Amino acid sequence: MIDLHTHSLFSDGELVPSELVQRAIIKGYKAIAITDHVDSSNIDFVVPRIVDFAYSIKDMFRIDVIAGAEITHAPPLMIPSLAKRARQLGAMIVIVHGETLVEPVFEGTNRIALESPIDILAHPGLISGEEIELAKKNNIALEITARKGHSLSNGHVAKLALDMGADLVINSDSHSPSDLITQDFAMKVLLGAGIPRIKIDRVFDKSFEIVKKVMGG
Repeated sequence: MIDLHTHSLFSDGELVPSELVQRAIIKGYKAIAITDHVDSSNIDFVVPRIVDFAYSIKDMFRIDVIAGAEITHAPPLMIPSLAKRARQLGAMIVIVHGETLVEPVFEGTNRIALESPIDILAHPGLISGEEIELAKKNNIALEITARKGHSLSNGHVAKLALDMGADLVINSDSHSPSDLITQDFAMKVLLGAGIPRIKIDRVFDKSFEIVKKVMGG
């Protein structure tokens, strides 16, 4: 399992990064990105600490640990600069908290996120075909999520992405120990989203490609 969207207690997760990583190992993870929620108020505090953690435990765990950030509920016009700032601070994976059905995310977040230097648009809700085209053009993966609530639009996201040739990834959006998922459960979530079995390997492969890219080969 590769999970590129998780949270520690540096935002609203329950675990310190070390315990999050250890529990992921027990679940069979090969790679995990810690992508705590950031906006302009805390990005300079959170990202360097996750970067320092990932560096400090390099080669100490049987897993690739990737420092990241999830830009969350930021005004859309701030997203491009926040994405660039996260990169400057050392985030290797940058996610934007998309227009989920269950939270009052600013309208226009999806579009501006897909025009920004990010890797993944998380739980993008009722994403439009035009936005899917932007994701495809800019090589940004769209998330199929295992998280309750956010997963309500998985089927819509999957259908449009498959029809239009955009890349998908599957993540847990873990906040609690019980949120971490196995590869088998991830496959069930993908099947539940309407993704045919013959297309599921491509979803897992995209996550592997992102890890390979950010880890330098």
